[in-house]
Amino acid sequence: MSDNDKTPLTHTMPTLTLIKKFIPYYKPHMNILLFDLLCAAFTSVGELLLPLIIRSITGRASDGTLTLSFIGIMGVVYIILRIIDTAAQYFMNNRGHVMGAAIETDMRRDLFSHLQRLSFKFYDETKVGQIMARMTSDLFDITEFSHHCPEEFFIAGLKIIIAFVILININIPLTLIMFAQIPLMIICTVNVRIKMRRAFKMSRNQIGEINAGVEDSLLGVRVVKSFANEAIESKKFDKGNNDFYDIKKLQYKYMAGFHATVRAFDALMYISVVVIGGIFMLRGSISPADLTAYVLYANTMLQTIKRIVEFAENFQKGMTGIERFLEIMNVEEDIKDAPDAIELKDVKGNIRFENVTFKYDESKGNVLENINIDIKAGENAAFVGPSGGGKTTICSLIPRFYDVTGGRITIDDKDIRHLTLQSLRSNIGIVQQDVYLFSGTVYENIEYGKPGASKEEIIQAAKLAGAHEFISELPEGYNSYVGERGVKLSGGQKQRISIARVFLKNPPILILDEATSALDNESERLVQQSLERLAAGRTTLTVAHRLTTVKNSDYIIVLTDGNIAERGSHNELMQKKGIYAGLYNLYTEN
Repeated sequence: MSDNDKTPLTHTMPTLTLIKKFIPYYKPHMNILLFDLLCAAFTSVGELLLPLIIRSITGRASDGTLTLSFIGIMGVVYIILRIIDTAAQYFMNNRGHVMGAAIETDMRRDLFSHLQRLSFKFYDETKVGQIMARMTSDLFDITEFSHHCPEEFFIAGLKIIIAFVILININIPLTLIMFAQIPLMIICTVNVRIKMRRAFKMSRNQIGEINAGVEDSLLGVRVVKSFANEAIESKKFDKGNNDFYDIKKLQYKYMAGFHATVRAFDALMYISVVVIGGIFMLRGSISPADLTAYVLYANTMLQTIKRIVEFAENFQKGMTGIERFLEIMNVEEDIKDAPDAIELKDVKGNIRFENVTFKYDESKGNVLENINIDIKAGENAAFVGPSGGGKTTICSLIPRFYDVTGGRITIDDKDIRHLTLQSLRSNIGIVQQDVYLFSGTVYENIEYGKPGASKEEIIQAAKLAGAHEFISELPEGYNSYVGERGVKLSGGQKQRISIARVFLKNPPILILDEATSALDNESERLVQQSLERLAAGRTTLTVAHRLTTVKNSDYIIVLTDGNIAERGSHNELMQKKGIYAGLYNLYTEN
């Protein structure tokens, strides 16, 4: 990950640890895995028996005992072996790959589920493009790894062990000379493999950076075009793209070194068998038939080693993918249900802040300091003050998007940290300045407030939000596509759809976080009317910069630098001629 990426996902894990963490994903597919390994054993039998078949034919030819019937028997045996091999290969390529895809699916499900449980703090520090890279390309690599890794290592181990047993019974010195080179080759390639692993991880991290940059640029394409800054965006993209190119060059350099090392030992093993075997044959220590078998077994083992070498790239990609998957899975949920959490039921809507202190980061100062607020059921409390005073933070603490650092918040005298998150948040409706509409229809976006709601309920919610009229005028009414993030609708239309969503949810507690600050006057008037209908009979917390919208609140709290500077009704605060009166007069003059 780049130095400027503040994501916490930067750990390095040993290969053995990664494999131990990954193995449980095989459990639901153990039957397929075991049969796949059995098929892998069958595919090895033909290769391992072929040198013995040729040795037998060559040996009989040398001593004059070779017959046509013996050749026929050996031919039939080998044909049977090849038929078994073909059937086994079909299963491995079919069901084996399906097993890999199933494991990928399981991991993606677990990753998405875990991401849903992580708090805002995680998303504050992590780029979405990095997360998307881990959800897609990293897990694609795991499909191939999960299928081929057990196969390749099982086949390699089987061939090497069986070949060793057979050859040690033919000629001990030549066998030991040949097999002594394998550990030496492993030692020589370890350092290169470590560098390959590091390069693959850098490559994956840089893909995440590119994804994040592309996402940022495309989502902000209207801003880019309005400032005619396409060249600047292209320059930023080129930098990330060229960085990726440099990493790929490094990656291929290590791969080339790895392959060159293996090929050098490949040549050394052939030379050892041919030269030393030829000397043994001259001395009568080994027969021509046995030397032929040695050459064939050497070829079989070298082909096996080549397959492992070719798989080394997929192995390192798989290890990188598993590591990046676990980096997210190991991020602990800092906002979760307490062991004794209870459901919030029959909500009246009394909200109390008791000596609440909060900071976003332990290394930084408090955002809120000893806040005490008592909001009665059905009251409308407004929060005003300069930007950065802590207004939005207070609203984010009630649904536990963040947890208080000190003190406590209660709803109906119940500490919200002892309530289940599901029941807490289902009783709170939030309308924000930055409205998010999902890519889909108007109907689907309103229904999000109450999944499974009837069409009549959705239309009624839209009417209450003042949205039914403009929705009916859309080309396909409620089935009209809103575009990504609701781009096909105006700001006022998007806001009223979000209000309809909350009307459908019908929560007893309502949070309005600068819900009209980004709208023009006409849209603000329409939305404000919808919000007043929505707030009726509910405990409502309103954050506003437009002070005229909170004049009628039951009381107003003025926040400055994380502290309550003033509180009271509009009239009371105007009479004090303090901070609020100054802000209000300044606003109305403007």
